[in-house]
Amino acid sequence: MTDPRPPRPGTSTRGRWSLICLLLAPAVILPLLVPLYDQEDPVLLGFPFYYWFQLALIPASVVLTAIAYYLAKSADLLDRESHGTRRGEDPR
Repeated sequence: MTDPRPPRPGTSTRGRWSLICLLLAPAVILPLLVPLYDQEDPVLLGFPFYYWFQLALIPASVVLTAIAYYLAKSADLLDRESHGTRRGEDPR
């Protein structure tokens, strides 16, 4: 059964979901662009660029994913409230 009530105006989270996608994109796209980091110079603490770049991507991805997670939680809550559903309830 569908809810006859329309969403409340001004509660669109489309921009927030776009930001979430932008935050998650580097963690997915950068490791796939091997020619970007397939080199030895510059060396950091004896590690070629190839290795330390990949190691630097790990904490950067964790931070970006954590930010995206908390934004998604709040966006989901706003979406559910705007459609008149509660947490854990199916909006359909």
